[in-house]
Amino acid sequence: MSAHPVLYVIILSAALDLVPPSTPKGIIAFCNIFPALIAKLGWPYLLKGRIRYPRRIVGCTAISVSGMLTVAFFDGGAGLAGALLWWELRGLGVRFGVGLSTILPFITPLAYFFVLPRPELFVGAAFSAAEDEEDGAAMSASYTPLPRSEDEDALSATEQAASAKGAMSLTMQDKWRLAKPMLTKYMLPLFCVYLFEYTINQGISPTLVYPVPTRESHWFMSLLIHSIRDYYPLWQLVYQTTVFLSRSSISLGLPPLSGRLLSLPAIVQGAILCTLAFESAVGIFGDAHEGVSFALVFLLICVEGVCGGLAYVNVFYRINQEKRDVPGVDAERTKQEREFKIGSIGLSDSTGILMASLLAVPTEIGLCRVQVARGKVFCQSL
Repeated sequence: MSAHPVLYVIILSAALDLVPPSTPKGIIAFCNIFPALIAKLGWPYLLKGRIRYPRRIVGCTAISVSGMLTVAFFDGGAGLAGALLWWELRGLGVRFGVGLSTILPFITPLAYFFVLPRPELFVGAAFSAAEDEEDGAAMSASYTPLPRSEDEDALSATEQAASAKGAMSLTMQDKWRLAKPMLTKYMLPLFCVYLFEYTINQGISPTLVYPVPTRESHWFMSLLIHSIRDYYPLWQLVYQTTVFLSRSSISLGLPPLSGRLLSLPAIVQGAILCTLAFESAVGIFGDAHEGVSFALVFLLICVEGVCGGLAYVNVFYRINQEKRDVPGVDAERTKQEREFKIGSIGLSDSTGILMASLLAVPTEIGLCRVQVARGKVFCQSL
């Protein structure tokens, strides 16, 4: 539905308002991620040669606007900004709130064409020798220009020489050689992180519903929760807030995870999934202590978001720190190999989300049935 990350999160946060109460929210996640999975599978592996960024940005913008208009006007149905926007816009109604969000995709082309420096200012930029340092060392690379159009490529002297010999593009054998070592090192941990967290977000969190708090009994909760329909978007907002903070951890000066610890966030998230599923099914503190249960869920979803953000930022950080796979290759080949690595990693998180959306449907249905069996019927009225 949405190629823009903010719109993607708006759709997930609005899932409660886009489908009837009897429809599992995982269906929204499936429809939201499946087109992106096709794109992430197709673009890195099937396209050849230099990436045309203007064409890609304009295409993504058009697809995003079309998807949001479809959601806004037909029945059926970056992260912190999306969750926060929907928290504010949902009071305007689904159609008007989602329709208003269609202006967001235009921010990307406006920033690319009118805010970012023009590529010709950086002609001749090349990767520094620090790129060949050991894994984990700081990488330094000067800015490499992005082509604005097919006729306006800012090529360095090295790239011009390579172009004179013929257009360079990676073969399928080259791409498999680059992707194979990333499968278990980077892609599997990221797949597991997204599998666990989106099973939580779309399959378990819709059932983490408690009575509407009163100001006398739970004053803090009463500031956030005014109806039982407020719980689901609140969990999405809490998750996206902590994801945003943890994705910014390296930029804020915190040390990155070592390569050996890249699987740790997935392990922690697996434990959180089991704990939240148990809380939803039986109620760890009992139904009479909703304040304590609320605090537990709030804390666990915060940790879930931290783990998700750490996994994401550290995987891409480690890829950027890797040495060149083939020493002595020309600059154009190096650039295409790096672009392919970064692009192909997106397949793992999208596949994890797709699998989670399929698991979320029976998970939500099963947990709701268990709650109803013990007399807690809030999930049926959402």
